[in-house]
Amino acid sequence: MTFTPQPSFTTRPQLSGAFGMAASTHATATAVAQSVLERGGNAFDAACAGGFALHLAEPHLNGPGGDLVGLFQPADAAEPTVLMGQGPAPAGATISHFRAEGLDLVPGTGGLAAAVPGAVDAWFVLLRDHGTWELADVLAYAIDLARSGHPLLPTAAATIGRVAVQFREHWPSSAELWLDAEGAPPAAGTRHRNPTYARTLERLVKAGDGAADRVGRIEAARAAWRTGFVADAASAFLGAPHRHADGGDHAAVITPADFAGFEAGYEQPLSVSFRGATVFKAGAWTQGPALLEALRILEPLDTLDPATPEGAHTILETLKLVLADRDAHFGDGADVAWLLADPQVAARRALLGGVASADWRATERDDTWVPPLRRPDASGPAAGTGEPTVAKTGQTRGDTCQIDVVDRWGNIVAVTPSGGWLQSSPTIPELGFCLGTRLQVAWLDESSPSALRPGRRPRTTLSPTMVHQGDTVIAMGTPGGDQQDQWQLPMLLRMLVGGYTAQQAIDAPTLHTTAMVDSFWPRTWTPAGAVVEDRLGDEVIDALVARGHAVTRAGDWALGRLGAVGLDRATGELWAAANPRGMQGYAAGR
Repeated sequence: MTFTPQPSFTTRPQLSGAFGMAASTHATATAVAQSVLERGGNAFDAACAGGFALHLAEPHLNGPGGDLVGLFQPADAAEPTVLMGQGPAPAGATISHFRAEGLDLVPGTGGLAAAVPGAVDAWFVLLRDHGTWELADVLAYAIDLARSGHPLLPTAAATIGRVAVQFREHWPSSAELWLDAEGAPPAAGTRHRNPTYARTLERLVKAGDGAADRVGRIEAARAAWRTGFVADAASAFLGAPHRHADGGDHAAVITPADFAGFEAGYEQPLSVSFRGATVFKAGAWTQGPALLEALRILEPLDTLDPATPEGAHTILETLKLVLADRDAHFGDGADVAWLLADPQVAARRALLGGVASADWRATERDDTWVPPLRRPDASGPAAGTGEPTVAKTGQTRGDTCQIDVVDRWGNIVAVTPSGGWLQSSPTIPELGFCLGTRLQVAWLDESSPSALRPGRRPRTTLSPTMVHQGDTVIAMGTPGGDQQDQWQLPMLLRMLVGGYTAQQAIDAPTLHTTAMVDSFWPRTWTPAGAVVEDRLGDEVIDALVARGHAVTRAGDWALGRLGAVGLDRATGELWAAANPRGMQGYAAGR
């Protein structure tokens, strides 16, 4: 098929060069990563330094108490590896305990919803095994940002404003860190300092004093995090009852033993072929295989252009099917390879019709689980753009970050860090950060494949992607919760089928469905829901409405925070592209 013509200009250039490239959701993190490359560090050193910078640049979107998923490929490797930074549910996080607390869902805020934080340990493991820099040098950027301060984004300031009452009345440690002396929220652009977090990072570095080598110093920092002062302080502080999203006061169940029992590590990715390319994702403890299933369904079709009525409709209907399969079948330890097999894919493709489905349709077999299909109420969050929102109850929804780096030696990495948002749970006074609430994606239903189970990872929405297309390797991702793979799908279709550059594909108008069960509290479902950027045009949008889609117009530039880097192994050419929406994401390189 013929795609909509590639645009003759983009909001910003796609960068190209041969030395090194970085792209992230914030200019500061990109600058830090590129600085590391310029000083001789490799892509893994740069991604780690930029990742810690994101804690200060986008504190409402990620933090050290959160988690991450990455895909990386060293220059001498034939295929990528998954960087696993998703901690499990604590030993005390049982369904019976949550039910005894009067809960039917895991709350969206509060320490009871905390999984064991995995992001910091994952960064340290990546640095230990594939980086070259000393930990002190990698963390120096974040320490400086924490001590000297970083200007608050308008979205960060707005988030603090929405939870100011919660902080003042229920979370005084968060009020002390994020509100001024009079208890008022800061204005956008205010330089926010976090000296406590700076001291935490310095203590992690100092833990390595006396170690024999670089690896020993990193291992000492890991021990200080997993079995030392971080684990002790977090567990002790959150063990006191505090306000949660349900309006009740609960004590967290996380303990030092839970911290000690988790180690970040590596896994092999899943992959599928699509139009001559190979697309790699993490396993069914993420939502990544849903993108693979979507590509398998769409591969033989001619209607793949998101900017046409037929293409937009087909993409939305495919997304509904694969996200239903996600909720019915995905979870830690689940085998989902059967969903990618020819018979299952053909059966799903046959369900694509000419009108919008208002039904929840998962692939059926004996163990298919059907989630509760709760309709959203008018006071709930707006149709998911992924940005943080706060309802009247103090409910918060945090988004995510993205960083991608490629270096002159051919190392490449994409990491999606999230969780530990400033509005997740009370700030731990001794540490200067809070823990995340990833357990809210687990169900309090034993029959669910993503049921809350001690020692099991909650199924995360974090979902970076790596692509091999001939000599080209692409690393990419986006924030957005349930929208992450939804926004990556049109980008991939435009690049792999339409011939768009990454920057052209990022700039192009996009869409997603809300006709799936939300991964985050309060877990709602909007039958036939679709969210579109107005730039798709009235012809496409009106055609979607005529086909039965319940369309929400999100504005011209509202959906997606995609970023990508790539390399051509035959020529050595490197490139990077970043999202213009919000004027926040940037790429850099030479």
